[in-house]
Amino acid sequence: MKKLMPWIAVLGVLAIIVLWCAGVYNRFVTAEEQVESAWAQVENQYQRRADLIPNLVETVKGYASHEQETLDAVVSARARATQITIDPSTATPEQLAAYQAAQGDLSQALGRLLAVAESYPDLKANENFRDLQQQLEGTENRITVARQLFNDEARAYNTLIRRFPNNLLAGMFGFEKKPYFEAEEGSNKAPKVAF
Repeated sequence: MKKLMPWIAVLGVLAIIVLWCAGVYNRFVTAEEQVESAWAQVENQYQRRADLIPNLVETVKGYASHEQETLDAVVSARARATQITIDPSTATPEQLAAYQAAQGDLSQALGRLLAVAESYPDLKANENFRDLQQQLEGTENRITVARQLFNDEARAYNTLIRRFPNNLLAGMFGFEKKPYFEAEEGSNKAPKVAF
């Protein structure tokens, strides 16, 4: 029996280590799934915006047909933005930056479209246009909230995998840091407004 005691102690310590590793691994998986879920919500809100745009363009087209260049820019930016897809489990900062740039181009094109609408009092008074504009504004707010949630989840995940001793296991199991949404270049400067 005395010969078995050291082996029982060793097996007990090994069992504790294995259980600890399993617990940490499961926390990594849970945190990674939360990041991917948050990313799905970001994509969901961008898709909602993309779905609203054709209706908005058609409504404006009826009032401002000679603004074809602006309408074409919105349609083109929407097409580019919806072509880019990202797998959150393998996303790189470069992929996220490209996705964000395409969405930024779409935001700028929409801004120009809404500025054009200001020139048409009948269009601004159109109930369908006002409803679409309100839905679009609400969607932009939802996008902001979804992006913030994604960044929060990515931060929590990145913190979890970078803390000692978790970082040792994260490297062994292939858990890598997730990128964040970042402010676009020049967004720290207020736009000039001239009347």
